[in-house]
Formats: sequence, structure tokens, C-alpha cells
Amino acid sequence: MPVERISEAALQQLLAGRTKEATCIIKFYSNGCDLCHALSAYYKDISDAYEDLHFFAFNIDDSPDLVDEIGINGVPTISLLKTGTRTPQLKILEDPDDPHEKTWYTSNYITSFIEKEK
Repeated sequence: MPVERISEAALQQLLAGRTKEATCIIKFYSNGCDLCHALSAYYKDISDAYEDLHFFAFNIDDSPDLVDEIGINGVPTISLLKTGTRTPQLKILEDPDDPHEKTWYTSNYITSFIEKEK
């Protein structure tokens, strides 16, 4: 499934549960983050492996206040959101014990998180 850049309004709808049932993977990134840019190719490759999930990318520079509300401490951050219920479930991938020096997360680390939480 292709990665779609998501707007603040669309992210708010997902977080509020105003969408049909779906499992979404959201990468939070910033334009000034080298790790975020390096992770993009891996994130796209992972998205290509899952036809039943929706992959999004949200630029935190678009809404720093929203990011604070969600509880994101830095970028890149990967999250999994189950929508379509009154209380959507947002799970955030923990920082790795041994972060990759160029991408922070490894593909295997992200994939394991998705498989565990989906």
C-alpha cells in the first residue's frame, strides 16, 4: 500500500474515531530530520508488503501542538492506530535499545511492531 502524506485535519479525524474501521501506520517526521528522510525508503518498502494496512506520514512541523497532545517526544516516530471505534487505539513504537545510526529504526524493528500490534 502506498504511503500517503496526511494533513492535520485528516489525522484529527483518525484520532477522534470518525473514520471506518482500519489499521493505520503513521510515521511522524520533520523536514529538518535527517533520520526521518533516511527512513523514508525503508518505510515505503514496508508499506508495499502490507495490502491490508494504511500507511501515512505526518509532518510534525504542521502542528506541534497536536504532537504534544499525542505524546510524541521526537522524530522519527512510528505509531499504529486502530480506527473505527469510539476510542481509537494509538500505540507508539518504543525507541530502540540500539538505534540505527542513519534511520533510527530498522525495518525489522518496525515490522515486528506491526506484526505484534495489528
